[in-house]
Amino acid sequence: MSRPTHAELARVVRDHAGRLAASLVHLVGDFTAAEDLVQDAVEAALTHWPVEGIPERPDAWLYTVARRRGLDQLRREQRHRQKLALVAWPPEPQPDDRLRLIFTCCHPALPRAAQVALTLRVVCGLTTAQIARAFLVPESTVGQRITRAKRKISEAGIPYRIPSPDDLGSRLAEVLAVIYLLFNEGYLSTGGDRAQSRDLADDAEFLAALLHQLMPTEPEVAGLLALIRLHRARASARFDHNDEIVQLQHQDRSRWDHQAINDAGRLIARAAAQKRPGSYQVQAAIVACHAEAARWEDTDWAQIAVLYDMLLHLAPSPVARLHRAIALRYVTGSSAALAEVDALAGDLNDYHLFHATRAELLRDVGDAARARAADERALALAANPAERSLLRQRLTWA
Repeated sequence: MSRPTHAELARVVRDHAGRLAASLVHLVGDFTAAEDLVQDAVEAALTHWPVEGIPERPDAWLYTVARRRGLDQLRREQRHRQKLALVAWPPEPQPDDRLRLIFTCCHPALPRAAQVALTLRVVCGLTTAQIARAFLVPESTVGQRITRAKRKISEAGIPYRIPSPDDLGSRLAEVLAVIYLLFNEGYLSTGGDRAQSRDLADDAEFLAALLHQLMPTEPEVAGLLALIRLHRARASARFDHNDEIVQLQHQDRSRWDHQAINDAGRLIARAAAQKRPGSYQVQAAIVACHAEAARWEDTDWAQIAVLYDMLLHLAPSPVARLHRAIALRYVTGSSAALAEVDALAGDLNDYHLFHATRAELLRDVGDAARARAADERALALAANPAERSLLRQRLTWA
């Protein structure tokens, strides 16, 4: 056995916890009991493995602990005669066992916060304390969300299964939305004093890759995975040594992971070939336009504007319109872009990026006083420390 680093330990637990949970749910037929057994095993691993090293068969180690505690529980409940035969070391679970698990955690009957917490705990193997730290909320709050979600699953009889073809579209959209939310929080945190959370971004990429492995013909799954990988490909250049944001036009593109960019491009191409366009595929294509440009000056803004038109057709939103206006700044000029942004005031007045974008455009057209006021409003609304620092710098320079 070798003594693991923190990153290795987190990866091994994440890789095996979901598979273990899927096996236990499949065998014991009780989602809550299986999830509790998995967490007992994960917590035991987090205690023993940093000292003893990761075993050669982490999955068998985890299952042995879960099995032992499950047997104790069954004996206490005097049900061991019916269940003993079911808890021998199982064969490799079918691939869709974990897929069933993800869809159960992300059932639309559960609140979005509960979906995220349950997915992180059951599929990724995070403890309640780890989830609480990731989202900067009290551990008791996360515990209540998980408890209520499990109770809802039990009381409502939410089935442990993949939805029928008729229901798959809406249910898959819910799963993808949870992963997307998780990645956004990791990529640029919305609370506390952290600019980003690499652990949450890791978990989001893991879930997207797992979903793509289990559903390789779903183009929106591939689109989301490509989108996440494209963003992460420039992770090393996004912040400076002081954890300050480096804006896209100033990033050192030689530090980007160009292999990851190329791989994501192939994912997008394969998804597009299925001729079932979706919002994640289009968002990935937009980010690819930025990632594939050798220099900021080479960015194909006209193509980006066209892609935003497609995105607005597939998933209209004020935020997408705001980003389209940013692209128009480089196609038709700042005055036209400013008119588009001003039209969004009613929808986005409480959104800091609306005011930050408007400030840049006002500065472009020579209205320094209103630009400063817009930056001040953006600063008042911004929560991320790196974004706040950037806005303060702009106000200092103005």
